[in-house]
Amino acid sequence: MPRMSKIEKFAAIRRDLAAGISGRAIEEKYRVGRRTVSAAMASALPPPRKDMPPRGSKLDPFKPAIDEILRADLDAPRKQRHTVRRIFHRLLDEHGMDNVSYQVLRTYVADRKPKIRAEVGRAPVKVFFPQTHHPGAEAEVDFGEVAIDLRGEQVTCILPAAIED
Repeated sequence: MPRMSKIEKFAAIRRDLAAGISGRAIEEKYRVGRRTVSAAMASALPPPRKDMPPRGSKLDPFKPAIDEILRADLDAPRKQRHTVRRIFHRLLDEHGMDNVSYQVLRTYVADRKPKIRAEVGRAPVKVFFPQTHHPGAEAEVDFGEVAIDLRGEQVTCILPAAIED
């Protein structure tokens, strides 16, 4: 039997039930359990899939240490702050981290660093300066060389060229 979607399977079960086929025969025909048959009798649409609980990460035990390093870096001079590579090697050496990839750590640090700065009150300030330009108050002109034929003689002229935005 070709593979069918759950909606198609529910529709086929409902058709067979309406035709008078027994529940046990439908279970064998579609290789489903009695709960699926009774769910198909109750509703034409299958119930939505259950959301799986989020899995823990192998990085979870090391997150407090990483956050501590990032907080300490807030007061360090720019050239002395930890790179992700340095954090990775510190976790390997000092905390015995194993089976955590560099990419997982890099993603976590990239996500966590701005949040830690915001928690401390050092988030980047979003500033917007509106600019208004009144008509005719400012102008910009550029000059360019143009070669023209003047009475059969090649002459180079300098002409202003307007710059359009």
